[in-house]
Amino acid sequence: MGLREVSLAEARRIALTAQGFDRPRPRARVSHAHVRATIRQLGLVQLDFVNVLIPAHYQVLFSRLGPYRTALLDELLYKRREFTEQWAHEASIIPVESWPLLRHRMERHRLRPYGFETVLEKLNAYVERVMQTIRSGGPVTAAELPDPDVVGRRIVSDWGGTVPRAVLEAYFGRGVLAIANRESNFARCYDLAERVLPEEHLARAVPREIAQRELLLQAAKASGIAAAPELADYFRMSRSEARPRIAELVASGELQQVRVEGWREPAYLHRSAYANSTIDACALLSPFDPLIWHRPRAARLFEFDHRFEIFVPQEKRRWGTYVLPFLYGERLVARVDLKADRPNRSLQVLAAYIESHADEQEVATALATELRTLATWLKFESIVLEQRGNFFSALQLALDD
Repeated sequence: MGLREVSLAEARRIALTAQGFDRPRPRARVSHAHVRATIRQLGLVQLDFVNVLIPAHYQVLFSRLGPYRTALLDELLYKRREFTEQWAHEASIIPVESWPLLRHRMERHRLRPYGFETVLEKLNAYVERVMQTIRSGGPVTAAELPDPDVVGRRIVSDWGGTVPRAVLEAYFGRGVLAIANRESNFARCYDLAERVLPEEHLARAVPREIAQRELLLQAAKASGIAAAPELADYFRMSRSEARPRIAELVASGELQQVRVEGWREPAYLHRSAYANSTIDACALLSPFDPLIWHRPRAARLFEFDHRFEIFVPQEKRRWGTYVLPFLYGERLVARVDLKADRPNRSLQVLAAYIESHADEQEVATALATELRTLATWLKFESIVLEQRGNFFSALQLALDD
């Protein structure tokens, strides 16, 4: 028997349903329950504090929930501690019960910056001082720690950090420390993991292969349908480690191997995945949104060339600095380069582009509405559109309407 055939349109609907775009945004005021359910549906939310617009993890929730108090996320994360920070898909917000699934990774965590292991070997006495400071005094930030005696404070590398921060990050990555809070400038406050995480999760031991299967299963549930490299990438697992675990999940019936129209390699369908007959989505997506963070998948699934160009030299950028794709219905139809002009309380649209398959007037009306909603959420008073991109005229008319 051959593989089940899935049309590209059905694959899109499956993916959008799995990612929470199959239902309207809450009409009532967004609550902790809405935020909690959204993070759990996604499995994780990537942290990124680039503040060109708003830190990306807040935007991911806005895309699905609409305007909400960002304090809801902070409260669930740092006060109620239903979620925590850890390296998952890069630095991420994860449910606390996922901590033991990542412990095998913590045990072999590679320190940042590259080569810091050799520096850390010289800092045994300093590390003990840091740990004693935390044990006796509670959470600390890197800025609150003294300079080490045997090396300078600054680290000369592309990482651009300090030795105190690298020490704290090393023991956070190894699972000895956890993040208790964030300062107003987003600096991490590090505490002993046993004071941040519930004992039941901190003490739970999960064999590596079982943990990998569970992580891949979470990735499959959050993706709905995906090829093996995309499932592996969701929690930054190597493909060589992921493939045998995926085969085991297929054998157990948790995943079904299928063929998607136009895809070269097989895809995997989570056993609970389904597709609503229609998707009526309307959302600006963070560059770090899990729907699009894997560029090859975004290209195959949506026929959309997504790239994040903030680190590309300006003269080589095709789209802009901080570009958000616009999801409308079942397709990615446009993209806008956005910037928060906080002194003038203005949302700047530095460029706007529409895809060739999209209806210009329909998309302009929908995007203008979403930009107004975003600006209001950010407490901005105006939207300023610059004359750049093939969508300027239509979008300006819609904004003026």
